[in-house]
Amino acid sequence: MRMKTLKDYRVRRHRRLRQKVQGTAERPRMSVFVSNVHMYVQFIDDLAGKTLAAVSTLAGPVKGQKLNVATAKQLGALAAQVAKEKGIAEVVFDRGGFAYRGRLQALADAAREGGLKF
Repeated sequence: MRMKTLKDYRVRRHRRLRQKVQGTAERPRMSVFVSNVHMYVQFIDDLAGKTLAAVSTLAGPVKGQKLNVATAKQLGALAAQVAKEKGIAEVVFDRGGFAYRGRLQALADAAREGGLKF
């Protein structure tokens, strides 16, 4: 029998979480993915199957910065700003199977401070 990897466990947690979390046009899903090098945030309308807005550490003011809690805070504030520009005020938070601590928690807190309601 094959040993399961940490990625397999994360994907399993994410599938379990996605059974409960669904985004709509009025309240899109704020999906977060964290790799070793970058962080990605998308605002998704699951009913239409469309991404309404997206930000990441690949471009913008956080490009080239080391991925740490401070960078996650900046990305959360940027995500809130982009969401406000698109007319998004309330979201459903999708942590993507990752533990809610450290960088992910800093991103969520900064997005809340930026005006998003979870």
